[in-house]
Amino acid sequence: MEARFDLFSNELATRFAKRFANAGMVVQQSPLPKATQELVSLRASQINGCGWCIDMHTKEAAAGGESQVRLHLVAAWRESTVFTEAERAALALAEEGSRLADAHQGVSDETWAEVRRHYDDDQIAALVCLVALINAANRLAVIVHQRGGSYQPGMFAAALG
Repeated sequence: MEARFDLFSNELATRFAKRFANAGMVVQQSPLPKATQELVSLRASQINGCGWCIDMHTKEAAAGGESQVRLHLVAAWRESTVFTEAERAALALAEEGSRLADAHQGVSDETWAEVRRHYDDDQIAALVCLVALINAANRLAVIVHQRGGSYQPGMFAAALG
């Protein structure tokens, strides 16, 4: 499957991507731990079948020091012992926030209570915005068949320079 459209070479798409990336910078500069940001982005991307974003967030997380064991176990986080309770709450929020069509209630009260227990208001704001942003990014890449495999850490930031 070849990409249908190159979002990185179209002027309008590039202008949009720069603004989208600026919104992402707010989250990146938030007090939400970087490891949590990458784990959440990776899990949402797995759910949405976005090879480009899975590639990007796996490699960015590894470049940031994340262990291969944790990266390999994100898809099965409920059946693993390598995530903190706070990370588990964030991963649950990512799943429920990504599967809105599957769960008419959206994020459950139980998941929300766990998120509230582990994160302060700024971290929650960042987490909610991150889930919204990664789901939008997944949709952009999946729609145009942007394939994973060629991403190098820092590549996205450099492309938007």
